[in-house]
Amino acid sequence: MASLKDAEQLTKNLEDLVGQLRTELTNGNVDFEKLVAISDEISESADGMAETFSNVNDALMSRLEQAKSGVARAGRKVASKAGSRGG
Repeated sequence: MASLKDAEQLTKNLEDLVGQLRTELTNGNVDFEKLVAISDEISESADGMAETFSNVNDALMSRLEQAKSGVARAGRKVASKAGSRGG
C-alpha cells in the first residue's frame, strides 16, 4: 500500500514537473510537444497522488470500522453477561 512518504515523493516529482513546464513556457521558444509531454506527466503524477490519498483513507476508514465493530461486540458481551446475572 502507498504511504504518506510516497505522497511526499510524488509531491516533489510534481513540483519538478511544474518547474519544467514553467521553464518551457517562459524560455521564449515554446515546444508544444514538450508541453504536452510534461502536462501528461503532471496529470499522471497527480493521479498517483490522488490514488495514494484514497488508499490511505480507505485503510484508515477500514480500521475505524473494525474498531467500532470490536467496541460494539464487546459492549454486547458485557450487556449479555450483566443480563444473565441480573435474572
